[in-house]
Amino acid sequence: MTTRSLPALGVLLVAAAVTAGCGGDDADPSSAAPTALSVSATTASGLPGASMPSAATPSAGGAAPPAATPSVAPQGPTQRRPASPPPVVLPQRPAGAPGATQVVNAFRAAGLKVPHPKDRSVDCGPDGLGLGCSELMATDAVTVYVFPDETSASDIAETWGGQSYQRGAVVLNYLEAKTPAADRIRYEKVLNGLG
Repeated sequence: MTTRSLPALGVLLVAAAVTAGCGGDDADPSSAAPTALSVSATTASGLPGASMPSAATPSAGGAAPPAATPSVAPQGPTQRRPASPPPVVLPQRPAGAPGATQVVNAFRAAGLKVPHPKDRSVDCGPDGLGLGCSELMATDAVTVYVFPDETSASDIAETWGGQSYQRGAVVLNYLEAKTPAADRIRYEKVLNGLG
């Protein structure tokens, strides 16, 4: 740790000037009380191992100079936020269950509309919708959810009532889509044909 001595040295020089002007008519300087100038150069330098006086010793008629106060408040350690949030860890989809992308690709291969597909799996996690799904692929026609187990998928499908269809761990959601009922049956048939 480096000790800064410039403010302390300035205080010592001011104290020496004040006490020198306040002394009596003594012709012999050796009879005067010690002043700030009598502090050794090593002490005033602020080098490691040197001690700084807490206040200058007043001369015979002078007053002690005011103590120096620090002008900067102490600061604690700087806390930094991570540059990006930690990755969301989603539960694994069950073995044998089709993935959300696989389902959307099957719809496309069957000639069904799946415009503007977007992987929104991050919405499954605690920072998103918090549904606990493993995968989520949204299109303008249907949204495909894959859950880690059939029980979770069934619970969500019941919550969405007549606006969803469940097969195993996969749930098709039509809440945000304007998919006609006749087309919904075609999506569900393709899903049923997957492994």
